[in-house]
Amino acid sequence: MKKTAIISGVCGQDGSYLSEFLLSKGYKVIGLKRRTSLITTDRIDHLYDNEDFILEYHDLNDSSSTWRLISKYKPDEIYNLAAQSHVRVSFDVPEDTVNGISMGTLHILEAIRALVPDCKFYQASSSEMYGDAPCPETGYTEESRMTPASPYACAKLFAHNLVRNYRVAYNMHASSGILFNHESPRRGETFVTRKITLAAARIKLGLQDKLSLGNLSSYRDWGFAGDYAKAMWLMLQQDKADEYVISTGHTYTVKHFLHEVFDIAGLDPEKYVEIDDRLFRPHEVPYLLGDSSKAKEVLGWEPETSFKDLAKMMYDSDYKFILDTEK
Repeated sequence: MKKTAIISGVCGQDGSYLSEFLLSKGYKVIGLKRRTSLITTDRIDHLYDNEDFILEYHDLNDSSSTWRLISKYKPDEIYNLAAQSHVRVSFDVPEDTVNGISMGTLHILEAIRALVPDCKFYQASSSEMYGDAPCPETGYTEESRMTPASPYACAKLFAHNLVRNYRVAYNMHASSGILFNHESPRRGETFVTRKITLAAARIKLGLQDKLSLGNLSSYRDWGFAGDYAKAMWLMLQQDKADEYVISTGHTYTVKHFLHEVFDIAGLDPEKYVEIDDRLFRPHEVPYLLGDSSKAKEVLGWEPETSFKDLAKMMYDSDYKFILDTEK
């Protein structure tokens, strides 16, 4: 029998890759999107012709829409990916960020408990929850100390602990994926990796002169979002719910990523990049490295895309996109 999955935040990078993956597995996918004045469905427009893909309006802060949609579709699985996910922006709109993530997760958990207690739930936790806690030499694990360093990370840790509480207290199949940074050609244009690949392509084509960046010294464990979508699904196929670190086990600075992309483009970053203090976070996270040993052992999951391949994939996609739009 065909399974039904609900994905909140379906219009985002992760939601689009997860939708494609679940549809390929024969699921009926109910995608939830926030109502906006601009059309923001470009990542999923190619899915509209699939009769098993349905789009519904939803807001994290509106518990009535959560209960209505879960009651209507009675899903087998729910993937909670929706959030104001830009860490720097969370310092500017902390209340909106925290309310959406924390209360939005609570609304879904309560609706599952009351309406579909056998439904399996996935929570998008974040490596940002580790914050500036000392990192073990082999990387953060599921048991590592967490000291979040932004409103976004604080809210994610609240939701992460809430999921664990519901898993233990109510025996719910509720899992959390502690995903380290994951990128793709579908990454939002305000995130640093996409900002770099877009700028490199525009500079290469003579359409841009300078690229302004903030802290180049932060280390991040960067993977491919398409690989990580599979890990989300694998968590909900287990007999027992749990939490898993999803990462590559390799870390690079923003400067490393910048130079990798500009090398691919045949450009010298020293000629085009300038540092803007306004782009620094009020509280920086200096170093993130994940240890996905548990995911490998239990889920059989490993990343398939290298750092170099990811950078090239993103640059090539942006170069082609800009070239096509300028014609």
